[in-house]
Amino acid sequence: MASSHREAPMIAGMPRVDASDFYMFKSYEQGRGDYVTLIANYLPLQDAYGGPNYFKLDPAALYEIHIDNNGDSEEDLTFQFRFKNTYKGLAVPTGAAADVAVPLNNIGAIDKDGANLNVTETYTLSLIRGDRRTGMKSAIASDSGATTFDKPADNIGSKSIPDYASYAQQFIYNIAIPGCSEPGRVFVGQRHDGFVVNLGQVFDLVNLNPLGARNSGSNAIADKNVTSLALEVPASCLTANDDPVIGGWTTASLPQSRILNPTPTGPTASSAGKGPAVEGGAYTQVSRLGSPLVNEVVIGITDKDKFNASEPKNDVDNFGTYVLYPTLPVLVNALFGVPPPATPRNDLLAAFVTGITATVNGSAFKFTAPANLTVPGEMLRLNTAIAAEPIAQQKDLGFLACDLGGFPNGRRPVDDVVDIALTVAEGAITADNPNSLQTCDVSGATPTVVNEGAVVNDGALPDPASYLTVFPYLGTPLPGATTPST
Repeated sequence: MASSHREAPMIAGMPRVDASDFYMFKSYEQGRGDYVTLIANYLPLQDAYGGPNYFKLDPAALYEIHIDNNGDSEEDLTFQFRFKNTYKGLAVPTGAAADVAVPLNNIGAIDKDGANLNVTETYTLSLIRGDRRTGMKSAIASDSGATTFDKPADNIGSKSIPDYASYAQQFIYNIAIPGCSEPGRVFVGQRHDGFVVNLGQVFDLVNLNPLGARNSGSNAIADKNVTSLALEVPASCLTANDDPVIGGWTTASLPQSRILNPTPTGPTASSAGKGPAVEGGAYTQVSRLGSPLVNEVVIGITDKDKFNASEPKNDVDNFGTYVLYPTLPVLVNALFGVPPPATPRNDLLAAFVTGITATVNGSAFKFTAPANLTVPGEMLRLNTAIAAEPIAQQKDLGFLACDLGGFPNGRRPVDDVVDIALTVAEGAITADNPNSLQTCDVSGATPTVVNEGAVVNDGALPDPASYLTVFPYLGTPLPGATTPST
């Protein structure tokens, strides 16, 4: 149940374009309450010591974050990232006739200028209004006017980068977003993976006590890093037609064709070289992620690659049965004797596909549902009119703990989406809540938690202290090595 870590057969072999987590939430850094933060994580399960190449993104790929702001399950705004790797061919004298190229990523301590980096990564960022391939495309520039941004090196170790937190901070850029009167911010770089899950036990036929008390059991990916594409955008630049609800998802696409080169020549400082593969043709989507856990525990294994290639507007026809008649509660019943809630599961349809409309004080409140939904589609939805809570007041069970700023109203780093999703899958937000699980009663004047503590869980809890309280919110990545004490 990892949040889209290696969740489909094909993408499991393509980690550079594998979206592992997507976050979308009202910014809770002080003074940034009118902003929305979007974070798309790629290249999951990074071991910090993974040299000498470390974890560079794919220059052939399009990495995109899409926003639907009118309820038709098609992108109205797309933020598109494209990457470039520059190989310097740094060389040292060895007694040969000419200096010999070194095999390492860096030849000394690394600073913002990157003089000792053998390979540097840069990226461009564009905003596309309308269709992601045929819409109006505009370059996004920094406040200095530059349209090319630098990506920090991964956290190789404390000898190469003694103060990684300060080093990475220098790669947060203020940006001018076309058509937006206020500036935003962008950061792309390695982060500590903020997702928590008791991974091995979950996949071993749920070899744990999911009906017991929540506790701080093992987080199998606590020692992993990930690469984040983080944007902060004024909420007013994402919404449309006075509707505060937006939908978001991230995708990665690659050229359709690839020809392997049997005699590759490597890139140098002056030439691209004929690399190991030549790619071309139209871009084809190979990765997709909106709400967490959908492709992991909802979509059948034979349709997982299809889901990664699909768009939200086609979800009802392609995948509707998986949502309305889910298999996970049936499997839980076989393992633990917990009766599955009755089907069809309109509660899951609302949580994942249409957005949630709740009855508050006798009136309908479009909690995460668009004002005018014309085409249902799976995506993460956020009501930007609901103010952010400071991290000290955030509850990791989100809506189930009556924290209306948390998942499934968007997703914050601290939200324990595994426990929330498992509890919802067992009927917590159905009308009858047959297993008497924790949920939030919003029907009265004040939202009230009921059945507190009755949570289906994996035994791993988020640690709020592991996250930043400022953009880009995910914690400093773990170093590949630390300098020994003397």
